[in-house]
Amino acid sequence: MVIVGAGAAGLGFGVTLRHLGIDNFAILERGDTVGASFLRWPRQTRFITPSFTSNQFGLLDLNAICLETSPAFSVGAEHPSGVEYAAYLDGVADHFELPVVAETDVLSITKEAQRKPFRVETNRGEVHARFVVWAGGEMQYPRTGGFEGSELCVHYSDVASWDDLANAERHIIGGAESGIDAAVALAAAGQRSVVFDREEPWNQRGSDPSQLLSPFTHARLNPAVDSGRVTLRGGCVVTGVHRNHGGYRLALEDGDVIDCAEQPILATGFVGSATHLRPLFDWRDEVYPLLTENDESTVTKGLFLVGPQVRQDDLIFCFIYKFRQRFAVVANQIARRLQVSTKPLKWYRQHGMYLDDLSCCEDACAC
Repeated sequence: MVIVGAGAAGLGFGVTLRHLGIDNFAILERGDTVGASFLRWPRQTRFITPSFTSNQFGLLDLNAICLETSPAFSVGAEHPSGVEYAAYLDGVADHFELPVVAETDVLSITKEAQRKPFRVETNRGEVHARFVVWAGGEMQYPRTGGFEGSELCVHYSDVASWDDLANAERHIIGGAESGIDAAVALAAAGQRSVVFDREEPWNQRGSDPSQLLSPFTHARLNPAVDSGRVTLRGGCVVTGVHRNHGGYRLALEDGDVIDCAEQPILATGFVGSATHLRPLFDWRDEVYPLLTENDESTVTKGLFLVGPQVRQDDLIFCFIYKFRQRFAVVANQIARRLQVSTKPLKWYRQHGMYLDDLSCCEDACAC
């Protein structure tokens, strides 16, 4: 079996296999260490979900990827940075002796017939596997298109530290989590910013945290707005970015134009790594891979998806505390096909790590 990606999803799923006694697998990581996507986070970025050492009371840390671990305990932070969380992941990989093969870039995955093994071509050679579990991260796959001149902007994922950009007023395209995170960090560095978003996420209310600004983000945004360093422009759509006398000019849908001295910031999200496997999935709206109830490709048997790109109908599993509950669902399918006992998964169900009944996930349900 091949797991692609040694981030939160890949390592968490690897631990699940370990608990089932399945050892014949490898975790392929294109970077030189585990948690490469988290190491790409801007220095100021923090987890929006809190970590807390609550395991002894039967409540798993929201940011833990497996049972009996806690990032809060490992790194001593309630809202870990990317570097801190990568250190937690490294500890998990070491403790469970996970078979991570670093600096291994998957170039292609093919399957000649349903009963044939997958052929995984990498920069280190070819691997054959009965199952492939795709657990690639998102930070390395930014969404950079969408309007004319978007290539002139700097994407959120390309910023190492917001202190480096705090030399003039910045214009941020996109007002969801990454856009507001950028604005708040710039405000903390003493810099003004203007955020544009048609949907005005900062004014939306609802019960699904995957589609709203988190309480952690709201708590940081409000004082930044009150300080006058952050301006929110809702109902505004940027249709183009152009060079303008050594600076830039933003064109808005309503015909307005705005001149800015520095590169605009793209906070338009991420396309997700599963797009590299487009022929092996059916797609909804060209964005989300279609999956069976067991998170398996609907067109390629033996190919499973774990991590933040998992969608089941209208349910979004983009947070760790959500997608970790699907590891056992996938592992159960693989174990049954390998004729391996699934009894250890009862432990997962007892600790809220086995979500196979999605009927509970209505508006009032936090999952």
